Amino acid sequence: MKLREIARVALWASALPLLGAVAVQPQRDPLAEPFKGVTTNGEVVAGLFPIRATGVSTGPVREAALSFIAALTPEQRASTTFPVDDTEWRRWNNVHRATRAGVSFKEMSEDQRARAVELLRAGLSATGLEKSRNIMRLNETIAELTKRFDEYGEGLYHLTMMGEPSESQPWGWQLEGHHLIINYFVLRDQVVMTPTFMGSEPVHAESGKYAGTKVLQEEQDKGLALMQALTPEQRVKTILDTEKTRNNALAQAFRDNLVLDYAGIRASELTVPQQQLLLTLIEEYVGNMSPGHARIRMDEVRKQLDATYFAWIGGTDAGAVFYYRIHSPVILIEFDHQSPVALPGPRVPGRQHIHTVVRTPNGNDYGKDLLRQHYEAHKDDPAHGHTR
Repeated sequence: MKLREIARVALWASALPLLGAVAVQPQRDPLAEPFKGVTTNGEVVAGLFPIRATGVSTGPVREAALSFIAALTPEQRASTTFPVDDTEWRRWNNVHRATRAGVSFKEMSEDQRARAVELLRAGLSATGLEKSRNIMRLNETIAELTKRFDEYGEGLYHLTMMGEPSESQPWGWQLEGHHLIINYFVLRDQVVMTPTFMGSEPVHAESGKYAGTKVLQEEQDKGLALMQALTPEQRVKTILDTEKTRNNALAQAFRDNLVLDYAGIRASELTVPQQQLLLTLIEEYVGNMSPGHARIRMDEVRKQLDATYFAWIGGTDAGAVFYYRIHSPVILIEFDHQSPVALPGPRVPGRQHIHTVVRTPNGNDYGKDLLRQHYEAHKDDPAHGHTR
């Protein structure tokens, strides 16, 4: 077992309460089980993610990735590049003490750092880039508040490359650090940007280098606006529990094969204006991708709108602390007000610590269903290197 794997398993077991993964036995390596993906009953719904042309170029992100790789030293390249089907994809961990592969922003030269930012800019929307940078900045705020600069900081975010950036072959990249994980898979002009984890503690810097910086307020406020737009009868179906006493997120690190049934109210039971509020909320998350690919992703979401569920735990008044989940065959979104970890205060969920996660259920996190189809289509083609 590699050193990173040993450290990861030990850290995963010790950090289990922080991850909210209460249903998993801590003695077992969570990656020992082959990838299946998030399902409602343990069975993958097939045929949801065909390989197809989207008409949206991935050229800019490919060129930015090649530029970043070219700037690495041989030693950095060796620790940063992995095969496209490597389990390194699945080793991401939100916990700040996690052992990470790749090269960190802190370790990069000024030129390398600029190229890394260009990679993020090419793959994300302007909003997604700003949100990501602000999460990194707020990690610096935690360092300032706790004086633990060895554990927190804006430079402690690592980039890894999966496969070789190509016009025709599958590849991707991963950004990993405390409260920010982006998995970005590319196959020709298709992109899968899940799992994506975004969070922060605090969500608002009131002092320090980045005073005034805020994140995840739109996700919070739009979720509450949707909940408050429901009728009393609809709320009965939506609210799973009126009391939020713990961390509720389920789909975080090491939960690639989560079995989670639908819960809450079905979108087909919402009015048209309420459905639009739901779609606007989903767009807040999907819109972190570059605009063209966000549009393609939202097309997938809309096709499954009638099979989409919205569930809630917690209060519904202004200033409430809550958890919500949006779940369909093609997308899973969780928003969770969490208990403090780095900051002082009662160990109960509050608005200064937020976790969000976005996944693609039914086998296409990390683009794995696309990758499977690609391998199957070219399994006997030596030119593709996928001979089986």
